[in-house]
Amino acid sequence: MAALVSPPPTETRGTAAKAAPTISAANEPTTAPASDSPSSTPLTPSADVTPSAAVTPSAAATPVVETRTVTEKQRINYKTRTVEDSSLPEGTRKVKTRGVPGVRTLTYEITLTDGVQTAKNLTRSQVTKAPVTQVVRVGTKQESQCDPNYSGCVPIASDVDCAGGGGNGPAYVYGPVRVIGSDIYDLDRDGDGIGCDD
Repeated sequence: MAALVSPPPTETRGTAAKAAPTISAANEPTTAPASDSPSSTPLTPSADVTPSAAVTPSAAATPVVETRTVTEKQRINYKTRTVEDSSLPEGTRKVKTRGVPGVRTLTYEITLTDGVQTAKNLTRSQVTKAPVTQVVRVGTKQESQCDPNYSGCVPIASDVDCAGGGGNGPAYVYGPVRVIGSDIYDLDRDGDGIGCDD
């Protein structure tokens, strides 16, 4: 391989510097500039090339529909009934039978679309436990308005006098009445055990 030596450049005015000779191999291929390198040139797809990664749109997915049967319990409130009881003092209330709530079972058919509930239909309603009515006794017995110290009915008051006498009441009694306890109203004036016997 023969080496080529280029002649030195001619001197210019007042310049003593000489450029170094350039040596190149005669048979060596010249290197293209970096701008002509294929790696730096952007690739532009031609019109007749289809990209391999292109995705064709698929058909919409069919929704998944399923049905289920579920049951729910519902409380049934009990009712209350009152009965009069003459053995209890008036105004007194006592529970004779305690009320118990009942239970109703409801059956539903539920529709799920893609796991989300879209419909709920009642298919059956059944009383599985009947409620028990509560019974309350209400007293009607009148409290005695007679003083227990006398056998006849002498009213209970701040003071009682014999009717037709000279007392000023405010309550009066027609005699005769027997004194069986303390003569708190002083009705037995003669002490024979019988009041208002005049």
